[in-house]
Amino acid sequence: QVQLVESGGGLVQPGGSLRLSCTASGSIDNINAMAWYRLEPGRQRVLVAVITSGGTTDYTASVKGRFTISRDNAKNTVFLQMNSLKPEDTTVYYCNADWGSGVQRALFWGQGTQVTVSS
Repeated sequence: QVQLVESGGGLVQPGGSLRLSCTASGSIDNINAMAWYRLEPGRQRVLVAVITSGGTTDYTASVKGRFTISRDNAKNTVFLQMNSLKPEDTTVYYCNADWGSGVQRALFWGQGTQVTVSS
């Protein structure tokens, strides 16, 4: 089992920045990758950014060049630095851990943190 605790959401003006944090605890040695998702219209969770255990990163097209995912292994924490925020970035963001393999593979989720971009 993995527990994920997020922080860092809030209200920011268009063009501003926020940094989300996600701290993992529990059986963290078996985490393959960590990611940030957000709710899109239709209330589906859509992948925003991912970082693998090897440090490879990837982003959805709409945030490339604006968002950066990184991690601090010593603190078991993943960050999402969000710059040049737009009103359309407003939604709930979720931290995700891809854990284990085969029949033991599982996805774990944080509780979600609200990001609001508005003047």
